[in-house]
Amino acid sequence: MKLNEGITFTLLIWNLIIFLIYGIDKFKARRDAWRIPEKYLLSFAFLCGGFGAWLAGIVFHHKTRKWYFKTVWFLGIVTTLVALYLIWR
Repeated sequence: MKLNEGITFTLLIWNLIIFLIYGIDKFKARRDAWRIPEKYLLSFAFLCGGFGAWLAGIVFHHKTRKWYFKTVWFLGIVTTLVALYLIWR
């Protein structure tokens, strides 16, 4: 496996992890349990996790009413696309 393929695979796994983290937070929200702090959810999404966070927002209907989450998801998607562009060019 080449380096650029490995980094792409890592980004895919990272977004899957972010998707699961958002799903866990939604599960906890429904049960009034301890929640994952928003600053962590936002940080994970911004650090190349925008696709996973956005997809989790759609699937779990989680954090979709907060404009700043949508903004960070978009920025996270952009950072992921820029990273992939730089890796594959």
